[in-house]
Amino acid sequence: MNFKFEETSVKGVLRITPKVFADDRGFFMESYSKRGFAEAGFKEEFVQDNHSRSKKGVVRGLHYQLNPSPMGKLLKVVRGKVFDVGVDVRKGSPTFGKWYGEILSGENHTMLYFPPGIAHGFLCLEDGTEAAYKCTGLYDQKAERALLWNDPEIAIAWPLDQVGEVIVSEKDKIAPKLKYADAF
Repeated sequence: MNFKFEETSVKGVLRITPKVFADDRGFFMESYSKRGFAEAGFKEEFVQDNHSRSKKGVVRGLHYQLNPSPMGKLLKVVRGKVFDVGVDVRKGSPTFGKWYGEILSGENHTMLYFPPGIAHGFLCLEDGTEAAYKCTGLYDQKAERALLWNDPEIAIAWPLDQVGEVIVSEKDKIAPKLKYADAF
């Protein structure tokens, strides 16, 4: 099998490690295979790919979409490094309000899958970082929601000591705290 799937501390959030074939020329890996993911029991279908480039200190998120346009995301870093995070906003979930995060980089090749109902975001730890996302739903502005990235009640342990200045979009600066946000 070319992929290792692991559950994380937030229900439904998966850590996916691809098999990497490396030699003195560089490396080769499959970052996605419908068959390979299906063999691991992954049944979601991807319908949209996104790609971002960010400079050090940029926070993107925490974003999610409500029904009828839910969106799961599979994120990998192509170049650079991020602290990638998901927060459970699913009503009735045993992990509601909990977060999971880890460093993803172009070097470690680790990917995280965030199912619908998980608010997703990341802190860019290096200039020129590029992230690629596979999404299970199409972008829908009417269904789009966000959580305040630094909500003290969620208490995400962002590695801010690694970035200096934090850069957040105007939209994300005014996102609501979890207790005021629309739950999934």
